[in-house]
Amino acid sequence: MNSFTAELTVDRTPEEVFAAITDVRAWFSESITGVAKAVGDAFSFIDKSIPTSRIRVTELVPGRRVAWHVEDAYLAFIDQHDEWNDTRMTFDITPDADGTRLRFTHHGLTPDRACYQDCSRGWTSCVQSLGTLLTTGTGEPIPKSAAPEGHPAG
Repeated sequence: MNSFTAELTVDRTPEEVFAAITDVRAWFSESITGVAKAVGDAFSFIDKSIPTSRIRVTELVPGRRVAWHVEDAYLAFIDQHDEWNDTRMTFDITPDADGTRLRFTHHGLTPDRACYQDCSRGWTSCVQSLGTLLTTGTGEPIPKSAAPEGHPAG
């Protein structure tokens, strides 16, 4: 089955898109701890309404690609809380006539997954926030909130 994908094109260079992707607090979530600037870096976030995750950077090709691996995740809003575990996300960056095309894919987030509908909406919002960061200089990351009930960190 096809994994979730979202795309956007912005009037920015591939290097600017790459730099924005690695600034995860600016577009993804304000509650992120850790960094995503080098291969091997890991970051986490805890939020009441969305997945809580520990994600490791597995690939960085400046101006071309960013890849992450989900080492641990807790999805509070579905019964199979670990549905994201061992999935990965890629950001493929391609120059085109209108600037730069970004293709985000959450490999393993497929329509047969319990969180697909909610998670695909969430990722769409995050990718739009990344686009806003690139076009206006200010993203719309998920605001900080308390840890979900029942989560080991909460």
